[in-house]
Amino acid sequence: MNKIIPALLAIVVTVGLGALFPSASGATTKPNAQPTVLTVSAAASLTDVFPVIADAFTKRFPNTVIKFNFAGSSTVMNQVIAGAPADIIATASEPTMQIGVDSKQVLRPLFFARNSLAIAVPAGNPANIKNLADLQRTGTLLGVCDTAVPCGSAAAQLFTKNKLNVTPVTRELDVRSLLGKVISGDLDAGVVYATDVKAAGSKVEFVEIPIKENVTTVYPIAMVAQSQSAVLSNRFVNFVRFSNTSQGILRAFGFAKPW
Repeated sequence: MNKIIPALLAIVVTVGLGALFPSASGATTKPNAQPTVLTVSAAASLTDVFPVIADAFTKRFPNTVIKFNFAGSSTVMNQVIAGAPADIIATASEPTMQIGVDSKQVLRPLFFARNSLAIAVPAGNPANIKNLADLQRTGTLLGVCDTAVPCGSAAAQLFTKNKLNVTPVTRELDVRSLLGKVISGDLDAGVVYATDVKAAGSKVEFVEIPIKENVTTVYPIAMVAQSQSAVLSNRFVNFVRFSNTSQGILRAFGFAKPW
């Protein structure tokens, strides 16, 4: 009996200390706890980079699942304003995000990346596009994004800046749809983001636009006001904007610093 009592006391003390100091993180581990799901609505040009950033985020916050909804910036913003489920939104332009701010559907946007334009052409460049001026040639099948989305608005600025008179044969609702038509050879050229041609690899070739002739766009990210996981959503927004890990991933995918 005397040997049993000290053993019981040791168990009680151990359990008691565990209750007082549950873990180094200050949170009690809950067996079989359901993961927190975050829904991120984002511009189509973030299709490749955001899942990589999400993987890095979930390593830091392992009980998290991140789901994505990629489309043109105006489309995802309209969805959020209409009440579609979302915790975070990232767009390819400040004006698009401002629509959400004005409607009080998004909170405190932060700029996290910058992008510029490039001319994507099919492998082999069959139309022999060498510069911006070649986009004006008669018979050139040129595609751009619709002006309602940031890549289309940026393309319109590009043409105005360089005094180009072009006649696009298609205006796509997101940049990945446009890029797909270039890859398939349906278009001779498409004005897309520089990061899109980088992501496409050998599927396309591209013509670089000189810095003095080019235009840029900044990317803001924000928490949606109706988010059901405000604390974790805010952590993701700050992770994308401020963490060295996220910013390093963005550089690797061709995005520039927003500042």
